Amino acid sequence: MSDTAVNEETVSGAWKRYLGWITIFLLAAFLINNFLNIYVAFNGVTSLLSKLSFSGIISTLIYIFCIALGIWQVNRTMHENYRMQAKKLHDFNVYFLRGCFFAVLFVGCIDFSLALVRSLDILVYLVGESANRALGLGNIVGPFLHVPLIILGFIVAYFTKTLGWTWLALLIVFAELIIVISRYLFSYEQSFMADLVRYWYAALFLFASAYTLYDEGHVRVDVIYAGFSDKVKAYVNAWGSYLLGVLTCMVIVTIGFNGKTSIINSPLLVFEITNQGINGMFIKYQMAMFLGIFGATMLVQFIVQFFDSLADINEEPGKRDTSIKIGH
Repeated sequence: MSDTAVNEETVSGAWKRYLGWITIFLLAAFLINNFLNIYVAFNGVTSLLSKLSFSGIISTLIYIFCIALGIWQVNRTMHENYRMQAKKLHDFNVYFLRGCFFAVLFVGCIDFSLALVRSLDILVYLVGESANRALGLGNIVGPFLHVPLIILGFIVAYFTKTLGWTWLALLIVFAELIIVISRYLFSYEQSFMADLVRYWYAALFLFASAYTLYDEGHVRVDVIYAGFSDKVKAYVNAWGSYLLGVLTCMVIVTIGFNGKTSIINSPLLVFEITNQGINGMFIKYQMAMFLGIFGATMLVQFIVQFFDSLADINEEPGKRDTSIKIGH
């Protein structure tokens, strides 16, 4: 299929493009409304079932606007084949995950350092009494220290090309080594040391999952799939990605962000810290958010696989050889 020609297949198969892109924009609408719900106290779309409210109308309009954006995106790029559509989504997902990597790198290092000087009771001498008290509060450290570091991570990610998961794995090994040395040589161990390992472990497994899916690195339980023809495999991958992958991710995202008391929103709302208080790192609320990032990025990657599989069905050029693994 030509990259620029609009042929019969493109027109007749347009509903598949609408399905993929509208799903992406509905995810965006849901996340925007979730932010408005927990931080601006919007009632959401469901409030319209009981009474007419301004916030309910705005939430509904956000969904309508995002659906319109999805339709506009399909009409604007109808000349592009499925492979090109998949690459655009994948490139965005890679950038977002790269930003997440640098964010957890910066936050992990800075928060670990703060926890260390707090445990040694020298932070007060470095920043003063009032700043020392402020840096012992999660609702101060979160928005005024972590958020700028997260923004910095995405800025750095814009100018880099590596995902950095190999480096994050190496940093986890280094952090474990520090724990072993301090425990057995100096008989010193604090909860923030284990917090750093858990923090980076969670980021490594949950953030790298989407790229692992792209690289076909996840375990595939194969009973009859290997005996299928390439075309049948493409159909299985396309509709398996959407009906099983996308819908599962939808469940993760909707349950995780289901109101202010949900498992993700509740820690985010108060910048929740660990039970160890000032002896631990102030990153518990972020680890809850990792679940939401996992669900959202995997959903986008399943749409990428959906488009890529449709490209295989149409025998479009540019199919990747996933049997050759390249380190990132």
